[in-house]
Amino acid sequence: MNQNITISKMISSDWDYVREIFIEGIRTANATFRTEAPTWEEWDKDHLNKCRFVAKLNGEVVGWVALTPVSSMLAYSGVVEVSIYIASVAAGKGVGSQLLQQVIESSEQNKIWTIQALIFPENIASINLHKKFGFGVVGTRKQMGKLNGVWRDVVLLERRSDKVGVE
Repeated sequence: MNQNITISKMISSDWDYVREIFIEGIRTANATFRTEAPTWEEWDKDHLNKCRFVAKLNGEVVGWVALTPVSSMLAYSGVVEVSIYIASVAAGKGVGSQLLQQVIESSEQNKIWTIQALIFPENIASINLHKKFGFGVVGTRKQMGKLNGVWRDVVLLERRSDKVGVE
């Protein structure tokens, strides 16, 4: 791993960099069903403030991770979905591992017991990254949505904390 990677809490001034990395993911057509990046206000409203981080390599934002609640029901208050995006210039440098480790630790500090990920089956690197951190494959959700007119499957993975929600 590169020693010049730093992880910090995402702040609004990081948005332009986060958005560019998000757009890079959109262009791959294997990262999200979105076809354009949201505004900061839209994105900020949907993601938990307490569990969002950026990775910087030599001072430049090269990745981000954030959590979204899966439901407003109290029973699901500890269940979230993770989004993680790494700039292509930082692929293979350990950025994803550091971000995922940080968000897992933060999630447990914030009473989150389950993190789920919905990943296109073609995104093998992301599936392998999540498996490395204890995510297990629940199954494949068939034809979850259309992207550019084509039905796409997603692999549902989840990680259950062994520290939170174990009583």
